[in-house]
Amino acid sequence: MSVRVRIAPSPTGYLHVGTARTALFNYLFARHNDGTFILRSDDTDQARSTDEFKQDILDHMRWLGLEWDEGIEVGGPHGSYRQSDRYDRYREVAMQLVESGDAYFSFVTSEQLDDFKKKAREAGTSPAYDGSLEPARSEVPRAMLDNGGPVIRFKVPRPGTTRFTDMVRGEVEFDHAQVDDFVIMRSDNTPTYHLASTVDDVDYGITHVIRGEDILSSTPKHILLAKAMGAEPAEYAHLSLLMGPDGKKLSKRHGDTAMSAYRDAGHLPEALVNYLGLLGWSPGEDETVVDLATMIARFDGTGISKNPAIFDATKLEWMNGVYIREMDAAEFAETSRPWVEADLGRSLTDDERSTLEALMPLIQERTKLLSEVPDQARFLFEAPTEYDDKAWSKVMATDEGPVALDGAVEALNGVDDWSTEAIDAALRGMLEEHELSARKGFQPIRVALTGTTVSPPLFESIEVLGRDETLSRIAVARARLA
Repeated sequence: MSVRVRIAPSPTGYLHVGTARTALFNYLFARHNDGTFILRSDDTDQARSTDEFKQDILDHMRWLGLEWDEGIEVGGPHGSYRQSDRYDRYREVAMQLVESGDAYFSFVTSEQLDDFKKKAREAGTSPAYDGSLEPARSEVPRAMLDNGGPVIRFKVPRPGTTRFTDMVRGEVEFDHAQVDDFVIMRSDNTPTYHLASTVDDVDYGITHVIRGEDILSSTPKHILLAKAMGAEPAEYAHLSLLMGPDGKKLSKRHGDTAMSAYRDAGHLPEALVNYLGLLGWSPGEDETVVDLATMIARFDGTGISKNPAIFDATKLEWMNGVYIREMDAAEFAETSRPWVEADLGRSLTDDERSTLEALMPLIQERTKLLSEVPDQARFLFEAPTEYDDKAWSKVMATDEGPVALDGAVEALNGVDDWSTEAIDAALRGMLEEHELSARKGFQPIRVALTGTTVSPPLFESIEVLGRDETLSRIAVARARLA
């Protein structure tokens, strides 16, 4: 049977890095096996689902390059691929399970359940509810029937055991004594996650379920449901959860967890995919930088670790810098331009684009995030109207500041060939003449031109700015010093 996998995010929040990693592993497995990758929406929680979250999931799946073959907006043989459109199907299956004796209407109250579990713990037995408290139909109080109707519970076979081979964890076994007769249909006729997810997996022909280990304890329920429906259960792979550098489950205390935050910070999708792919999986060649095509070729379902994977934002930032430096210079300039234009609040002219492209190779060498580009490029298009306070006090408002600026004007006025090499020679001659160190002589010039001590290499920046603009900015800074 052809491989069919799915990712089924709930639109109750933004696409999380953990969900993105799970989606990537499903995508890689499908592509490696020439199979089908499906995106569906587990949106039965209508109270917390929003259109904003739904769109965020779609946008960032596409941004990462994880295009799906069937599912939301793409279509396929299974309708909208949204659970909220399949309630009739879930009720149909629930009633079929009741008729076959695999499920039953449950009238036990929450107080009775609490008492059952308390007594079980005190007796040292399993607190998993086994249906033993269900009253005979004739004994059901009228009020219980009038208050929304009963729930439907799946009847777990007892005694019994569910065994399966997990692609990550090997042989796994659950004693049914530890599994509740679980609710599959609520009293308001809405399905629980267990029913809706399993029915979809069966109906969509899912062959492999690759998901987080937090769902591992639900797997025997899903296998029992699939078998009761007369279907062959899927194969399972339960991925370790993502942890922060402190070894605790990844959460907002470790920083941003939404894909949108990393996109907005200037991460490249290729770098994110590479980094996520190595969280809990080894491509087998002890490599760090691995492109998507290579991951697809190697992802056969083996090499996935059951140990927790550490999500380190600092390492991700480093990897993003690697990908930026490997970009073609023209591609980097085109990718960065929208960031610069957003910072300026306007589009660049053709001449300004050429200016940006001229300096981009130098900016590229020093960039780890696209969001860093505007701060390095802004001086090309806007003369500083304000100066960094710390830079001004430490670099400009010193005995050497005026000397450096006056010396620079004199030296640059004598440059005939306005090139990086000639500018370099002239300014280094100025340092020697005035007995200034490179830091004390060049930093005041840098602050005068850019407003800060952080910028691309000085001589190249001066060449790109041009003679008139360079001398004008130095004059403005010198006048402020005076």
